[in-house]
Amino acid sequence: MARIVGMIATSHTPTIGFAFDGNKAEDPVWKPIFEAYKPIRAWLEEKKPDVLFMTYNDHVTSFFFDHYSPFVLGIGEEYAVADEGGGPRNLPPIKGHPALARHIGNHLMAAEFDMSFFQGKPLDHGCFSPLSVLLDASNGWPLPVIPLQMGVLQFPVPSAKRCYALGQELRTAIESYPEDLKVAVVTTGGLSHQVHGERSGFNNPPWDEQFMDLLEKDPVALTRMTHADHARLGGMESSEIIMWLVGRGMLSASVKSLHRSYYLPSMTAIATMVLENQAEPLPKREAAKAIEKAGEQLAGIEELDGTYPFDLERSVKNYKLNKFLHDLVIPEHRQAFVADPEALFAAWDLPENERQMIRDRDWIGLNRYGAIFFVLEKFAAVVGTPNPAIYANFNGMSLPDFLKTRNTQVTYGTGGSESHDKVEATAAN
Repeated sequence: MARIVGMIATSHTPTIGFAFDGNKAEDPVWKPIFEAYKPIRAWLEEKKPDVLFMTYNDHVTSFFFDHYSPFVLGIGEEYAVADEGGGPRNLPPIKGHPALARHIGNHLMAAEFDMSFFQGKPLDHGCFSPLSVLLDASNGWPLPVIPLQMGVLQFPVPSAKRCYALGQELRTAIESYPEDLKVAVVTTGGLSHQVHGERSGFNNPPWDEQFMDLLEKDPVALTRMTHADHARLGGMESSEIIMWLVGRGMLSASVKSLHRSYYLPSMTAIATMVLENQAEPLPKREAAKAIEKAGEQLAGIEELDGTYPFDLERSVKNYKLNKFLHDLVIPEHRQAFVADPEALFAAWDLPENERQMIRDRDWIGLNRYGAIFFVLEKFAAVVGTPNPAIYANFNGMSLPDFLKTRNTQVTYGTGGSESHDKVEATAAN
């Protein structure tokens, strides 16, 4: 079974990345940052984790307020460095661990945490600022990461108590994963700081030290505080500290504190901690219960012929194909497809079998393969195929024969003015 070896807690201020990229390891102003991470790097070398589970918040880079969720789990295969306005940092993409991420996602949903999931989005300094000093990426990142993006910028946000409870459920999720993996938790976010309004520049080092004491010895006390309490003591943007409580909830009640540092160079307190887990292994019977619980909502679905649930595994495996078809809602992509689909196939590097199914309008083949229906109807709108013609294809029937099975003999599609005439012409033929 998988096990959690411990937690690294770290600020994620962009000044860490600034110091790293500027080769300031020996600069007296920035040297304390690098010195603080040396014991952590040594601990990682000693423990040799197989994967990092990382809590962070995006800073309105890859996630915006058109859709803002509290708990968003990364399930993708790879994560690039985000461009935050001045071009991306010169760091390679980092691999994900989709299998463990799927297991965690299924478990959390079964435990009634209403999760969102993401893939194909780059990660900003919330992840890569601390990662760049924790790990040597000169020859590629040595470890995969599972990122948990937390929406802490637009209120209401989850309470400290809810975040701690999420961590406790994450512990069971990881410990019930059947593969023998060592997982290190990296929980990020600034301690005291405020970057907006007339209170901008507020810091409170005595509170930061007390917070770290409580995080180690009495995390439940921190869950009794409101966001207003945290803001009063640590500044409004210190709401990020609830992410430290997610990580703390993933550990045993009693932990071993191996390292702690604190440095305030500018706007944000840069703190680090290493708390080593002292947990007993999850009993096999409890792991089996957790796995059964995670799968109970779809138990027996395989008995339904012609039914293909679009689960996290299908989503990750077929992300590029679904993205290619989904982006037909973008006029430029749609026009490129109509003008020269082969050139667009090549630009997207689609495998030949996927290209052929698209050429053949093999609706059932695409569906079985892993294309969700709701991107197929966008594709259908572009090529002038009515939705009922897709349903007929799914059932191995002609369109006229399929329509005879319906109460109303009508054809339609999801497209607007561009596709209406095409759909009508297809129906007439």
